[in-house]
Amino acid sequence: MNTRKLKKILPVLIVLFIVMYSALGIDYSEVSKITFTNVQAVFAGLFKPDWSYVYDGSGEDLVGLLFLTICIALLGTIIATILALPLAFISAHTLWKSNRIVSRVGKFFCNILRAFPELVYAIIFVKMVGPGPFAGVLAIGVHQIGMLGKLYTEEIEAMDEGPVESMESVGANFWQTLFYARIPQLMPTFISFSLNHFEIAVRSAATLGLVGAGGIGAPMIFAIQSRAWDKVGIILLGIIVTVFVIDTFTGYLRKKLQ
Repeated sequence: MNTRKLKKILPVLIVLFIVMYSALGIDYSEVSKITFTNVQAVFAGLFKPDWSYVYDGSGEDLVGLLFLTICIALLGTIIATILALPLAFISAHTLWKSNRIVSRVGKFFCNILRAFPELVYAIIFVKMVGPGPFAGVLAIGVHQIGMLGKLYTEEIEAMDEGPVESMESVGANFWQTLFYARIPQLMPTFISFSLNHFEIAVRSAATLGLVGAGGIGAPMIFAIQSRAWDKVGIILLGIIVTVFVIDTFTGYLRKKLQ
């Protein structure tokens, strides 16, 4: 076998080895506990949702908790969008050609913030500020700063520099090119990124309640633990409908921005 063929086959062999090693490393002993009766009970409950939980005016019903989940995601995304903007302009190397250390520090900070998932941040903030929606907002906000900061930075570095160079040729300074050439060109894309991450934040906020960070996650885990599958079914249905509506609405807004 020549060197060229080996280079083509080697990545495939490595992937196959990793897959087989992962499959063999899993403990399959719990599979024996799965019975037809248990599976039937789960699906029977899921497909017979508890409609009485949809709304009862208490604020702890499905409608109230889904609204709270959306608010957590929205506020977290707004905070992240506001704070990611200056971080992105610090991280873009095209704005710091004479001092690349600044952009490297900004990118390193973005990488740190997005290295941990929202659930890890939620656990930390629950310990810091106590359980509740505020911890969820902080968890989503901090994580999204890193995610949006990276996307914004890449967009700044890839933007058309023509308008900026035209303004600089007639004597415009850094701030004038920033506010009159860069930001107007970048803002539609930035808003589109933020809308997309709002959708993601809604899905994340639906699980943050598992660790006490507010939203629909806590009732869902309690229902699962108590095997109230009819309640789990209505919660999952509510999450699916909510995500679909938000996805449709934000998709419409993104098309308008194009």
